[in-house]
Order: sequence, then structure tokens, then C-alpha cells
Amino acid sequence: MKNLTADELRETYLKFFESKGHAIISGASVIPENDPTVLFTTAGMHPLVPYLMGEMPHPAGTRLTDVQKCVRTGDIDAVGDSAHLTFFEMLGNWSLNDYFKKEAISWSFEFLTTKLGFSPDQLSVTVFAGEGKEGEEGYIPADEEAAAIWRSLGIPDERIYRLPREDNWWGPAGSTGPCGPDTEIFIDTGKPKCSDGCRPGCSCGKYIEIWNDVFMQYNKNAEGKYEPLGRHNVDTGMGVERTVCMLSGAPTVYDTEIFAPIMAKIEELREEGTDGRSGAPAPQPMDAESLLRAKRIVADHMRTATFILCDPKGGVKPGNVGANYVLRRLIRRAVRYGRQLGIAPGFTPKLAAVISAKYAHVYPELAANLAQCQADLEAEENRFNQTLDKGEAMFNKVAEQLKLHGQSEISGKTAFKLYDTFGFPFEMTLEMAEKAGLTVDKAGFEEANRKHQELSRTTSAGAFKAGLQDNSEVVTRLHTATHLLHAALHKVLGPTANQKGSNITAERLRFDFTWPEKMTDAQIAEAEKLVNEWIQQGIEVTKKVTTVEEAKAEGAMALFGSKYGDQVTLYTIGDVSKEICCGPHVGNTKELGSFKIQKEQSSSAGVRRIKAVIGNM
Repeated sequence: MKNLTADELRETYLKFFESKGHAIISGASVIPENDPTVLFTTAGMHPLVPYLMGEMPHPAGTRLTDVQKCVRTGDIDAVGDSAHLTFFEMLGNWSLNDYFKKEAISWSFEFLTTKLGFSPDQLSVTVFAGEGKEGEEGYIPADEEAAAIWRSLGIPDERIYRLPREDNWWGPAGSTGPCGPDTEIFIDTGKPKCSDGCRPGCSCGKYIEIWNDVFMQYNKNAEGKYEPLGRHNVDTGMGVERTVCMLSGAPTVYDTEIFAPIMAKIEELREEGTDGRSGAPAPQPMDAESLLRAKRIVADHMRTATFILCDPKGGVKPGNVGANYVLRRLIRRAVRYGRQLGIAPGFTPKLAAVISAKYAHVYPELAANLAQCQADLEAEENRFNQTLDKGEAMFNKVAEQLKLHGQSEISGKTAFKLYDTFGFPFEMTLEMAEKAGLTVDKAGFEEANRKHQELSRTTSAGAFKAGLQDNSEVVTRLHTATHLLHAALHKVLGPTANQKGSNITAERLRFDFTWPEKMTDAQIAEAEKLVNEWIQQGIEVTKKVTTVEEAKAEGAMALFGSKYGDQVTLYTIGDVSKEICCGPHVGNTKELGSFKIQKEQSSSAGVRRIKAVIGNM
């Protein structure tokens, strides 16, 4: 194996695929371009979806390669182990209806063995095992084509594993659409098998995934059948951090050169916190494993927060909804674990400077936007430290009252009040309770939290996915309804009532818009009436791919300024609405059935919020 740095790996990968006829393209923002379906760019394929779906040609051609910054926070509680990260870089090469399985698999093998120096004997692979019975609904054949290609490259059949859908299948993104099998490549670390059933994908550590080739070759239709797509794409991915870790022989990603300066700075700040003059909190007693985990969490979360705050697209700041909430949670978790380590307040801007110095030569925005990033971090850290101080004071009062009455358990309701009202993390309630010789009703807390989530729907799926919860029929109908509502608000309130955000689940739509005061009952009724009139008129919804300039020339609404890509999708609803949007939408307004505004309320200063539902068709 060749011990490459992250810089060397990026360069080697891009040059290799450039030699195979791929155009090197720039990675996209970690904040998706005009896409309400996700909060952050979560995979290398995400910015290329319109091109993979055939909605428009890519200006650079049909063979592409890039390095994409990604943010995933679904496993945030697992961060601190040997591998989980919330920010990572993904190397990718793409075929847009160009080459297919033979070339993709052969080049994957060639790169791993000739450029990275892995022995073919170290490689094990997985392919799709197939599903159902031929002739029955939902049948998909096994991907024996991929298996045969691997055998032709010298991988014996005993190292080619046939695995089910949950292991080797991609898509569709919604209930219907493009999808297909994938083949994954694993490095055998040489460790003994944990059991007779040990195979690639096992969590014992014997097999580490290094590469994934996705083959889009089917379309799932409304009847649940998988038909040939009519075009074939390849979507591949290789994680920079994980690959550097394997090449270097480091035990974890946190022990590589990628994290070295960040971890060193954390240790330096920790040592400074013991001088008695820095104002640092007393470090919590913890074993070696807990200490290491705390350092890793701070390193990971600060790296992710710095990339989000320095992103050239901008717009994401610490807050309580959607992407803003995710960012706030990352910063506050870093601050909380920093306190546990005994690091003095004001450390987050210092870590951002180290992270910027490490990456600015690759991502110039980290230097260009560092000052504002540091200001945002300092403000959020200060706010959270004040919250923690108040929460600790409130906890001490609760503990004092319990002991006064001879009780030893903090109720779930009280623990949730500390969390929800005072912003005091539940983990800190558990830690302080243990020190005070008290217990906490965890089940009661979880039940109170569950009920709160059901009521608010802001910290459940909607808060983390924002925009559209999925591409189901009812969500698609509600999405079109937001366009009609937007148009109605312009009619009733005027052109300054512009969209600020939306959140759509299968139950309702939520639409935020700029307006300085509460709408009157008459205004609400008039907006609802207009939407229902347009629904009953049965207006056709049309879609076309164009440029921002051409869309604006047609009178389209484009609210995101310079944040669009080179080509956009324009949706037109008769003479009612014309907006740049990523979809999906119904074909005719008649499909919405009926429209009802349930609530109009304040969202934030100068922003109002409408919640509405649609009826049956």
C-alpha cells in the first residue's frame, strides 16, 4: 500500500480518471442548490441528480470526476468511535449514460491495485443477490453481470458475496423512479473471522468498505415493477478520510494526518485550561476511552461546523429549525464536550483557525470566510455557556428540593423541562444526577420528548429533512399547493410576501413568508379561496429545463439570487405561478382536491407562517 496524504489521494484520483476521459469538475456547496428535500449535501451524487436522471445534459460532458464535501448527521451519536464522521470528502467518478459496469468495475480495480497498491488478494466484493421470483411482481434478477466482471479480473467466486437489497441496492429516491444494484469493494484487514457467518459488511472490523459502484439501470413504476430504465448511469464513491486511514495503517481516522493538527490543538487547549487563570471549568474525571471520545467529538463537530459556516453559498447560521438547528447542535455538542475536557471558554474560534489552515489551499472559502465564521462561533459558544450556567443552577435547585423531601429520582417530566425550557442537555442532567447521588427517570424523559415531537413536528423527521419529507403522492400534491399559496399571497398581500422556507410532510404543508404583521381573517379567507379556485380550474402544470436568465426573462420567480446552478427547472402553473423549483409536482391542479389553511402565526421577526392541508381528489 502507498501511504498517501489526503492531498496526494485527491490528486492521484482525479488524474487517474482524467486519463480515462473524465472531466474534472468542482464539487458543490455543502448546502444544496435550490433543493428543499435535504438540509445538506449528503453524498457525492446529490448535486448531480438532475444529470443522472437525464433532465439536462452536463456542460462538461458524460464522464465526470470530482471531490465532494458532504455532511451527514444521522449517526451523530456514534461520532467519537473509530470511524464515524459528520463531515467527509467523497471522491467520485460518473458516467451519464456513457460507460457502464465493465469499465466502472475494471477502473475501480485498477486504481486500487496500481495507484494505491492494494494486493488483489486483499479485495473482497459484494454484488446484488436478486429479489423475488421471475414472473412475479417486484422481481429483480441477481447482478451476475457484475460478478462475472469481477471473476474476469481475478477475484475468485469465494470472495464475491451475493447480498440482499439492504446491502447492495440504491434507490429510488421516492416511491418510484430510477434505481439499481451496486457492487461494493472491501479491504480484508487480515483479522480472523468473528464467526462462520463473517462477511463484508460485518461490524467486527475484518472487512472495511473502500469503494462503491452504483449502477442505475431500472425504473420502478407505480405498479411496483422494475423495468429497464432506457439509460444507464454509474455513480461511484470513495471516502477520503477512510481511505487515508487504511493506507497509513492508522488505527482510526482521527489518528491520520487529516486530524493531527486539530487533535493537537485540542490537547494544547486542554493543557492551557489547567493553569488556573484561564477561566476554564474543572475537567470531569473520565477514563481513557471517554477522554478520547470527547476529544474526537470536539474535533469532528468543529470541522463540520467550520465548513458549514465558511461555505461559499452561506445562509446557514445557528438556529432552531432545519439546517440551522443541525449546525447549532454540532457547535453546542462541541462546547459541552470541551467543558468536560476542561477547555476554557472561547475555544471554538481557535479551532476554526486551525481547520482553515489545514484546508484553505483546497477550499479557499475557509480562509475567505474565516473571520465571520469565528464571530458566529464565538456568539453561539457564549450563548450556550450562559444556557448551561442557568441550567446547572436550576438543576441544583431541583436536587436540593428532592433531597429536602427525601427523594432520590428526578422525574422524566422535570428532566424534560430542564431540556426543553432551559436548553439543558439531557446527558448533563444524567451526569450531574450521578454526581449528586440521584437517578433520572429516563423512560419518562423519552416519553415526554416523544409527545413533544409529535406535537411540534420540528425535531422529528421534518426538522432534519426540511422541505419535502419524501416524494410520495400526497407530498407531491402538497408541494404544488405551496406554489399556489405563494401566488395567492402575492395577490392578497402584494409582491413583498415572498417565501422564506417550507416544510412538507405527508400530513400538512408549512409555508414561511416575509410579512411584518398578522394576517387578518379576511386576508386568510381570500388566500384560501384563490387557491381553491385555481384547483377547481384544473390548470396544467408544465416543466422545462432552462437557464436562470431565460427563466427570469419569462417572468419567473427566482428568490435565491446567485445560488442557482447553470441550469434550472422551471415549473409553470398556467398564468398563476412561474417558479424555479426542483420539484416534484402534480400534472394538473385538479389533483390537489381542496385546500384549507389551518393556522397563520409568527415564525420570527418579519416572517409569518401558514400551516395548511389538502383534501381528497
